[in-house]
Amino acid sequence: MSEKVKNVLRLLEELAPKEYAMSWDNVGLQVGDREDTVSRILVCLDVTEAVIDEAVKSNADFIVSHHPVIFKPIKSLLKDNPQGRMIHKAIKHDISIYCGHTNIDIAPGGLNDYIARRLGLKDTGILDVTYSEKLYKLVVFIPEAHQERVAEALASEGAGHIGNYSSCSFRTTGIGAFMPLDGSNPYIGTKGKLEKVQEVRLETIVSEKKLKAAINKMIAVHPYEEVAYDIYPLTLEGNSIGIGRVGNIEKSMSLSALIDSVKSELKLEKLKTVGELERVINRVCIVNGSGAEYIQAAVRNKCDCLITGDVKYHEAQMALELGLCIIDAGHFETENIFIELMANYLKDKINAEDLSIEVIESKINVNPFKVI
Repeated sequence: MSEKVKNVLRLLEELAPKEYAMSWDNVGLQVGDREDTVSRILVCLDVTEAVIDEAVKSNADFIVSHHPVIFKPIKSLLKDNPQGRMIHKAIKHDISIYCGHTNIDIAPGGLNDYIARRLGLKDTGILDVTYSEKLYKLVVFIPEAHQERVAEALASEGAGHIGNYSSCSFRTTGIGAFMPLDGSNPYIGTKGKLEKVQEVRLETIVSEKKLKAAINKMIAVHPYEEVAYDIYPLTLEGNSIGIGRVGNIEKSMSLSALIDSVKSELKLEKLKTVGELERVINRVCIVNGSGAEYIQAAVRNKCDCLITGDVKYHEAQMALELGLCIIDAGHFETENIFIELMANYLKDKINAEDLSIEVIESKINVNPFKVI
């Protein structure tokens, strides 16, 4: 059985929905068609011409990359430039390309969390919140005998989920009054006669993302022909997502020891650092890729050290003045682990759903730098 591109997109966006991405980013399906078929996925950090050739040679028809192949608006698509050649070659060989960038960084269970777990950080939280979901109160009026059926339907769509609790609601009883008119088909009552029914007012919380599905499910199981319900926007915010992770080291260690741990987990021989090697480190924040702009956020979060890449000279000086240690492990080095994360995630999801798709990891080294 042939699997569709749209099935792979669903799996990818279960981990990291596109709306998680930063406003300046460009993520999602960038080459191909949702109805194209997929048999083999190649996971890579960057799409280069060598990676396209690797996909062709290995019969991969879908590429998942971290960095977007199309980032800025394209004015032309010519074969005499690297981007044009890559896209032409991908189209010629029916290769679809999906890019998951800052949405993967930000997502719970994404790249920031993956590195934090690898380094053994505890009590992790978000360094810089980029989005908090909007919440609504949904109120519906139900005949007493049907309250559990409607409540269960709402809960099945995620309504009433608060922290570590589900199926949360508040219920009061009262009298509902209505008169069925000509053209109605009342579940209870007689046309032209005022009817009074013992009803339950059920109140619950639902996020904006789940609101439409919850309402549709509620209406589908509600016995009334015309369902009476109210929706109230709340100033209370739901779950937050954001860039970077902050966490505590299980046991205090020196900056030198933390550097050794980073080298080991990211398989590095060398890296750059700012701060005294004997400095005791208790609290750390991680921003994979380029994270120097979060130096102030790291200080506000009372971190002893920021682990990131692409730190410039004057940014390093500022960190030193603020008393913040930095481990600059490199842009490529803090993101190449994306291949391992994404390949393992896709393999697990594909096996769980018994899909006929193979996942392979790119062997092409796309790091443009060499340390000599």
